Amino acid sequence: MIEIRPIQEHEIPQAKRVIFTVAFEIFGGADTLEESIAKFSAQGKLKEMDDVRANYFENGGTFLVTVHDGRIIGTGAIRFLEAGVCELKRLWLLSEYHGQGLGYRMMKELFAIARQKGYRYMRLFTDPVYQKRAVEFYKRLGFYEIQAVGDDPDDIGMEKPLEENVGNFNRR
Repeated sequence: MIEIRPIQEHEIPQAKRVIFTVAFEIFGGADTLEESIAKFSAQGKLKEMDDVRANYFENGGTFLVTVHDGRIIGTGAIRFLEAGVCELKRLWLLSEYHGQGLGYRMMKELFAIARQKGYRYMRLFTDPVYQKRAVEFYKRLGFYEIQAVGDDPDDIGMEKPLEENVGNFNRR
């Protein structure tokens, strides 16, 4: 059975490993997954996940995990960005689970939570070169490009109004 639910404190290391695994598949940058994890950990990547409660739950958001038979296979989060706007963060899914509608299910959950919290817009920042598949996914959900103001100058910004319509998503 697959479920989407809030992350529990003891699951943070497993969730980080999922994110690092998918990022390694997309970006590479090291000989092995373990070397990649060590490198990015030393650079402080995913540091905000060390205190999920403060950085997500107490910051106007949530941090969800997709779990299959007790194993975390995906993540997704939102947090406060500015008045009326939340930021989509940490949307990752192990590649063997792609194409099953799980990313869409996660986004539906995150949209619903964002609306409940009173957000009118959701924004995200992502790499358009390495994350082409993700950019297309976001566009199908109704996101459009905006000027990026994130930490990485190579990232693009995207935004979606949070009306009830989830977007023109057609699974292929």
